[in-house]
Amino acid sequence: MKSVKELYNKFRELILYGIIGGFCAGLDFVVYNLLGMVIPYLWANVISVHCGIFTSFFLNRQYNFKVKDKTSKRFKLFYLIGLSGLAVSELLIYILSERMGMEYRLSKIITIFVAALLQFLLNKFITFKKTNNG
Repeated sequence: MKSVKELYNKFRELILYGIIGGFCAGLDFVVYNLLGMVIPYLWANVISVHCGIFTSFFLNRQYNFKVKDKTSKRFKLFYLIGLSGLAVSELLIYILSERMGMEYRLSKIITIFVAALLQFLLNKFITFKKTNNG
């Protein structure tokens, strides 16, 4: 049986991505709820997701993947992947809230998990792929 340390080492990036992602998802959700009181919730989602994207990039770059070369190129990739997560989030919130009648905050919580998994996989294998000099 594998020890906890071995399991941690095997899944370190996913665990740290989850911790950082949890923090950024919390930030996203707080901003979403605050803005949702004064602007339409789909617009609030666009703004809150951007807050999460920017924070997540810098935290993952610094503490998780520890890949610090080609920052501009990596940020552009991360941002594009973040926008794909935003598209998934917008679509799911619309379907869950407008078509299925789910409360908009609950639909947001569901979409955070779906988008986060998609973005982790894309960022791990594209954005933060290690290079020979990185």
